[in-house]
Amino acid sequence: MNCEIEFLAVGDASKAGDAIVIRYGDVSAYELMIVDAGNLDSGRDLVNHIRKEFGASSIISHVVLTHCDADHASGLREVLAELNVRNLWLHIPWLCAEAARPYFAEKNWSDNQVASAIRKEYGLIDEIVKLALNKKINIFQPFAGLKVGPFLVVSPYQRAYEVLLPQFNRTPDPDQAAIEALGWWIGKPPSFFFKLFEKAAATVQRWVTETWEGEILKDGGVTSATNESSVVLYGDFGVGRKVLLTGDAGIRGLSMTAYYTENGGLPLQDFMFVQIPHHGSRSNVGPTILNRLLGPIQPQKSHRFTAFVSAPKDDAMHPRKMVLNAFIRRGGTVCATQGQNKVFQGGFPSRDGYEMADPMPFSPEVEDYD
Repeated sequence: MNCEIEFLAVGDASKAGDAIVIRYGDVSAYELMIVDAGNLDSGRDLVNHIRKEFGASSIISHVVLTHCDADHASGLREVLAELNVRNLWLHIPWLCAEAARPYFAEKNWSDNQVASAIRKEYGLIDEIVKLALNKKINIFQPFAGLKVGPFLVVSPYQRAYEVLLPQFNRTPDPDQAAIEALGWWIGKPPSFFFKLFEKAAATVQRWVTETWEGEILKDGGVTSATNESSVVLYGDFGVGRKVLLTGDAGIRGLSMTAYYTENGGLPLQDFMFVQIPHHGSRSNVGPTILNRLLGPIQPQKSHRFTAFVSAPKDDAMHPRKMVLNAFIRRGGTVCATQGQNKVFQGGFPSRDGYEMADPMPFSPEVEDYD
């Protein structure tokens, strides 16, 4: 099966976002899928883009919201209102209130009170759900093991989402002791889920030399619990034609991905296309998880897969050069949006208006931090 993956340019300066259009099937008989829709403006651009490229009457078989951050979700209002969407996949936080309630600090609330408190804080998600219901769009929650068109959800596990939910920055306070008492997660220490609150953004202190053999990127990066709840999609389109879409998942979400695929007999380290998570943030990846997902460091000038990163133009902080280097080392041909749409043809013919993208080079100097 062919699989064309198009990253639309979203945001500028420090305002990032994701908006991805996927076309799969045969050249003359294909289906369309959208993963995230960026901010409100990019949602409008996405609608116009679909109409221009595929026709005003195009059917969108599946729309997936990877997680509830506004830079991924806001544009979905335009998508659902203006396009013919059949199925919507998103996590609805308040529907998990009952299972998550033991991990909130407030012990006197009922399930309904917890759900109401969560729903109040996620008005954008509530608006999207109501819009979908009014348009009679099928709604599903994407947890590991479910199929979304040609893709398989490989993270998050539903149980993991229920533990992460109290650690979201807009839900009631978590009961850390109750979370720390858990020991169920695949033999990992409970700290696997603890202290996921997003750290303050690091600032560049200096630039340092990095060689091919001397990787500076380190393990142990911490991103937000919301990011760790991102839907990760694994697509198998034939021999040597596997795809991994990561949203904003961090090391914990990507570790769930690796665990699910390995235990399900799905091969890793054999992708034709990979999304670099969270706009190329250094907090979301490390050498160990990249080796597990993509394979070890390769000889220089190896080209094993294509990797796209959604990053705004004129943003000095994203994508991190040390992250791009890490993907290049493992055989990635890396491209960043940075104000331009990028398309991976995946078996479909070339598109008007697109030229061969110049891959990002290996950087001999990368950011260093305290």
